[in-house]
Amino acid sequence: MNIPFLDSWRKRHHPGSPDSPPDAAFDRAPDGMAELFAECELLRARVEAAGVVLDDTPRSLQELDQLPPRWRDDPEELPWFGNDAGLYLGTVIVRNVPAARWQMRPGGGPVVQLASGREIQVVEAGLDWAMTGAPQLSQVYAEAAEY
Repeated sequence: MNIPFLDSWRKRHHPGSPDSPPDAAFDRAPDGMAELFAECELLRARVEAAGVVLDDTPRSLQELDQLPPRWRDDPEELPWFGNDAGLYLGTVIVRNVPAARWQMRPGGGPVVQLASGREIQVVEAGLDWAMTGAPQLSQVYAEAAEY
């Protein structure tokens, strides 16, 4: 995931940071990064209109899975919606699965790492779900909770 304003912020607040590892932002402020990923403004706005409350619980993932996929009607919004769905999935996993945490992959986006060391490509899963409906978000969560 490329967040241009975050790169600028790092340069201003952490001189020399361009040479630091990609996960350095997580090391410096893991709670702040987790809060940033949890915002998911587009997803929250669209599903609130459908009466779904995103309360960062596994139950909310089941409710998302049951929504009619109206977001597919807007091809420009679809990837943003899917990205938000993936970040929300990651948020639910990190907040509910013991020892799960966000990680940043070099040259890639955020992933969730489980205590077992397994990494879940949550943004990719969110995009797949938004485009095709599979895998269901609640299914990805259930698999993560097993590890």
